[in-house]
Amino acid sequence: MYQKPLVILALLLPLATAAREEEEKSIPLTPGKAVEMAREQSPDVLYARHAFRSAYWNYSYYKASRLPSLSIASTPKFNHAINPVTLPDGTARYVAQNQLTTDVSLSLDQNIPFTGGTLSLQTGVQRMDMFDGGEYSYKTTPLVVSYTQSLAGYNRFKWDRRVEPLRFEEARRDFAEALELASARAIALFFNLARAQTNLDIARVNHANADTLHAFARGRYDIGTITENEILQLEMNMLTEESNRLSAALTVDDCMEELRAFLGINDARPIVAVIDDKIPLVFVPVDEALARAAGNSAEIPYMKRREIESESNVASARAGSRFRADLYLQFGLAKTGRDLDEAYRHPLGQQYAEIGIRLPLLDWGRGRGQVQVARSNREMVRARVSQDRVAFEMNVIKTVKQFNLQANQLRVAAKANETAARRGEVARKLYLLGKSNILDLNASITEKDAARRNYLSTLANYWSLYYTLRSLTLFDFEREMPLAGDENLFTR
Repeated sequence: MYQKPLVILALLLPLATAAREEEEKSIPLTPGKAVEMAREQSPDVLYARHAFRSAYWNYSYYKASRLPSLSIASTPKFNHAINPVTLPDGTARYVAQNQLTTDVSLSLDQNIPFTGGTLSLQTGVQRMDMFDGGEYSYKTTPLVVSYTQSLAGYNRFKWDRRVEPLRFEEARRDFAEALELASARAIALFFNLARAQTNLDIARVNHANADTLHAFARGRYDIGTITENEILQLEMNMLTEESNRLSAALTVDDCMEELRAFLGINDARPIVAVIDDKIPLVFVPVDEALARAAGNSAEIPYMKRREIESESNVASARAGSRFRADLYLQFGLAKTGRDLDEAYRHPLGQQYAEIGIRLPLLDWGRGRGQVQVARSNREMVRARVSQDRVAFEMNVIKTVKQFNLQANQLRVAAKANETAARRGEVARKLYLLGKSNILDLNASITEKDAARRNYLSTLANYWSLYYTLRSLTLFDFEREMPLAGDENLFTR
């Protein structure tokens, strides 16, 4: 009584083993896994990660420039030559010199963003050795305070304070956007492979069915129940499906290699696209999407930065075309001595002031022209930014509407795919029973294949719109949380 199940098991076991071996020879890939791999190792993300690291270190350099800097310097000099020396009476004579000068200085510098000047504190000591006479002496500067300031000039620190934080915020959001765009690219390549493999499966099934129908019809033709035109039509169907199968196999290879290269898959096994019907069904209000985009998108700091940089260029051109004065002030203590203790005892005060003035008298309108050019560029940037802002908002609105509509289209496409598949199977059985003609059979096959392809295209469009919307708003509407670039990526 147990023989029949045992026989069935014996027949099915080799089939199960072959299926398992075939599965082990391939790489199953779902849309979620493709997105995960793309966000980690795709070329687009690797490039974006390095761009973000560069922006991070540039911003770190900017922040460091606003802090005090401490430096040490030394410039030893050895002089063994005959040089002209000016004597106390004003005459000059050539004197052989053989001397060594060594020094060391310590400087603390601080940029002043409010004024655009630089404040410095210095201390140092210098020793001079005269080898011919065996003499030496010291010169010390225990403390020197100096300040450099451009009067009526261009304050670079003030503009950097407005531009650099925006530049870094833009880079941070650019990286977050790059992750979403890479996800969208991975989805597109994944469904290219899925459609290609579906076309190959359809071509294989259709070829097998066409071969079966041709063989079955051959028997009916031999007994005279169908015409020669019908048998020739079935033979043409079989040849067409064989050509479609060969072409589909070549397309699968191309799509697979493109996806493998983008995801950084080094495994040479074939990739099998596994369709996951689970999708994030969310409805996104247009007003909320616009608000999220205005607060999160990388386009916003980019637009602000362009406007501020255009204003900075106007200020720079204006400063370079008019009266300019540079001020340098120094106050300190200095002393010389035979030994080091004497050189530091009772230092003397020293003061130094310098002001450089530049007043253009005749430049043939060049300075004024530069200012006018900068102003024209500023107005042009403002106009473009205004236009870009409108285009950006329109793109967000368009994407949101398409995304919300795509969910319904996907539901219809899924139902149509299921119905067409059932109709195709019924039409094939009716034809085998002789209750249908070849035209109905071909029509059902065409509808079934078109419905399957349309479902995959609709599903691909849904995922593409999903990640495109995330890239525009940098917001996850499914989990109700903002998307942000990882500022610690530079440590990886």
